[in-house]
Amino acid sequence: MGVWIDTDMGFDDIAAILVVVQSEYEIDGISLVFGNTPLPQVRMNAAGAASAFGWTFPIHTGRAAPVLGKLETAQAILGETGIPTTGKSLPNAPALADSDAFTALCRWLERSGPHRILALGPLTNIAALALARPDLAARITDLIWMGGGITSGNHTASAEFNALADPEALAIVIAHGLPLRMVDLDLCRRVLARPEDAESVRNASGANSELIADLFAGYINIGTSRGRPGMAIYDPSAAVAFVAPDVVIFRSARVDVELHGAFTRGRTVVETRATHASFNAQFAADIDSDEARAIILGALINEARK
Repeated sequence: MGVWIDTDMGFDDIAAILVVVQSEYEIDGISLVFGNTPLPQVRMNAAGAASAFGWTFPIHTGRAAPVLGKLETAQAILGETGIPTTGKSLPNAPALADSDAFTALCRWLERSGPHRILALGPLTNIAALALARPDLAARITDLIWMGGGITSGNHTASAEFNALADPEALAIVIAHGLPLRMVDLDLCRRVLARPEDAESVRNASGANSELIADLFAGYINIGTSRGRPGMAIYDPSAAVAFVAPDVVIFRSARVDVELHGAFTRGRTVVETRATHASFNAQFAADIDSDEARAIILGALINEARK
């Protein structure tokens, strides 16, 4: 079965893509969006990843700015490239061919069959589709998004980064009734990568083992440098929910997003009481953390063995 991935192409995005690559699903296409870095760097990251890992699925260029407001990136945390490392970096690769993500998504949705999308960044590309082609957006059968925070944020006290980077896009997706399933910060923080996990990847001793291990270690250092035992594996946890539904439990809820306020913009509000609101989405309420870790580390180690 073919699926689609929408991504801002940091390391955890790459790890999430590898989880899908090593599943039963075939990736029909990838759309890029600003997020971890501005879109030109996202394109460079995607070209480097495709070269390093031999990806042959088409990669399309999407939106470079949010629906409204200023451009937000995660470079303050992730560095200029959006991919911290302890050594090796993605190879410099020829620029991706110009290919419009909106057109590609429309053509994909015109095809018959289920249309499952894994979204790993701001929802700007999906919102553009909903606004311009609501008839095709209505053909999306499943939209699993890594974003939002039920209890708190990370980019601000209230807001998770992917939600804050384009809250209007999230509001558009919700307003159009797309089948949103949110994998939020709270759930992802139950799945932790520790320094020894990067060494397990390094010990795989394949052609890409050093590259993957160095990028993984750089990602883990985001957490350990702040006194934590490891780093939450955000996007790959959403990928686990996408490819292994038995590992994650989803529950119905009312999901909304705050669009105003210096301290509340981008906050996701999740109401789980059916007596208080009509439900419009689902959220990931529980996860088998050990199984999720095994799937994610297995994908990285298997790739590192090649």
